[in-house]
Amino acid sequence: MQSDHLYRQLRVALVIPCYNEAGTIGAVIDGFHSAMPGIGITVFDNGSIDNTADVARAKGVDVVHVAVKGKGNVVRRMFADIDADVYVMVDGDLTYDPASMKSMIDKLIDDKLDMVVGCRQTPSETIRTAYRRGHQWGNRVLTESVCRIFGGSFMDMLSGYRVLSRRFVKSFPVLSDGFGIETELTIHALELKMPVGEVITPYGARPEGSVSKLSTYRDGWGILMTILRLYMLERPLQFYGLIGAVLALTSIGLSLPILIEFLNSGLVPRLPTAVLCASMMLLAAMSLQCGMILDSVARGRKETKRLFYLFAPKK
Repeated sequence: MQSDHLYRQLRVALVIPCYNEAGTIGAVIDGFHSAMPGIGITVFDNGSIDNTADVARAKGVDVVHVAVKGKGNVVRRMFADIDADVYVMVDGDLTYDPASMKSMIDKLIDDKLDMVVGCRQTPSETIRTAYRRGHQWGNRVLTESVCRIFGGSFMDMLSGYRVLSRRFVKSFPVLSDGFGIETELTIHALELKMPVGEVITPYGARPEGSVSKLSTYRDGWGILMTILRLYMLERPLQFYGLIGAVLALTSIGLSLPILIEFLNSGLVPRLPTAVLCASMMLLAAMSLQCGMILDSVARGRKETKRLFYLFAPKK
């Protein structure tokens, strides 16, 4: 599907991943139509069991059914099906501000960026219901972890409101299945050293009757595992080097008393411990070697992604 709506001579497409958002999707569509009349909107329904798809169709927008559960699977389908110069991705829960869309697109175009993230800002009177402090704290911890590992200075890595360039979308190999997709989008930009930016955008509470699909602990754990997996894939020398260093230091620490005793008496009374130390040192060497081999593989993957990024036309 190709977007026909032009904004500043660029084709703009709004894509909305949805699951059981019948109570909000209509207002979301109306809000973004008001913010940019005529914009092409496609709702990607992730097997909702309510009438989300019917409500969206009644608003005159395209609806694509995605049977495989998980937001990452929806994004994979969105990026494969939609052809545009600028992609606006937003959740269908009526928490993001449609009026911020133009400023985000303008920033992407004017600053020649590949991704602009809508950083959520919640009024103090609605912060308990809109963006709980526990979620804010978790977001800060995860965002800071990613920035320390991969570089960058994001403030709100987990925001579901983003504007993306064509070459970002067409060079992005979606690996995540669920809510780890925002983390993966961020790390993809950091790994390829893409120019990115952020725009502060109001973030509101869900309307009464609308239920969040986010599980604080389950999805938080999933996001943490996504960070760890991508750290292992994109920084294998650091990852396996750290494991090797821990094994080597533990081996040295355990072997020192045995070595001292051997030098004093010529005996090795704790043979099992000596064997354990030798085994751990061998594992440390193997871990470092694995990291070096996988680092060359990771560099090859990064070069390939960079070439796809450069090959994709900017418009």
